[in-house]
Amino acid sequence: MAKATIRHLAIVAKDPEKLAEYYKRVFGMEETHRDDKTKNERGKIGVFLTDGYLALAILPLRLEGENGLGIHHFGFHIDSMDEVTGNMDAEDVEAPQLRPGDRPFAEFRGMDPEGNLFDLSEHGYQRIETGDERVAKK
Repeated sequence: MAKATIRHLAIVAKDPEKLAEYYKRVFGMEETHRDDKTKNERGKIGVFLTDGYLALAILPLRLEGENGLGIHHFGFHIDSMDEVTGNMDAEDVEAPQLRPGDRPFAEFRGMDPEGNLFDLSEHGYQRIETGDERVAKK
């Protein structure tokens, strides 16, 4: 069997359009479409983004409770922590925090305006790198 790969992630948001704009500004994601079929009772609709590899669906919260438990966190492989931090500063959200040194994949943890957690990694997710190894590289 061929290895399965994750290419789609969906998160539920109070304001999908506003959250989509955040991900476009901070991470350079591109909008692929909006879907009226996802409309909730307040008229909010789903916004779909991509980074060219993964599709991110930002779906509206439905008060009738059909949304299940959400995702704990997801991660971005980034080129420059300084650039992303600057982008987040411009959005008036909390600055990313350094993860503990025993966390092998991501160096930082951030949070979007709706409280969804994401990891940020300059070294990537294909290999393990400890805090000691990160310090030794500098």
